[in-house]
Amino acid sequence: MLTALANMTGDGNATARDAARIFGATCGMPQLVGTPEQVADQLEHLWRMSGCHGFNITPTTNIRSIEDFVDEVVPLLQAKGVFRTDYESETFRDNLMN
Repeated sequence: MLTALANMTGDGNATARDAARIFGATCGMPQLVGTPEQVADQLEHLWRMSGCHGFNITPTTNIRSIEDFVDEVVPLLQAKGVFRTDYESETFRDNLMN
């Protein structure tokens, strides 16, 4: 547990506040685990069943897990047609409106 806590910020210097923020963000939320294919399948299922507009992704033990998600899961979701491959506008704000 201490190693996981120390690695949560990616620099080995996580604080109790960092731990509370990360663990608090995941309470009551589905915890998806598995291979990239399994995670993509679970997200697709949740998306199709709920009609949600997106997901909040929280790193598991360090920031690298977000990079792994982007590199390994997002392309699978794009291939399934459930995650965009391009943005309609050039700014974050304008894309939120679309």
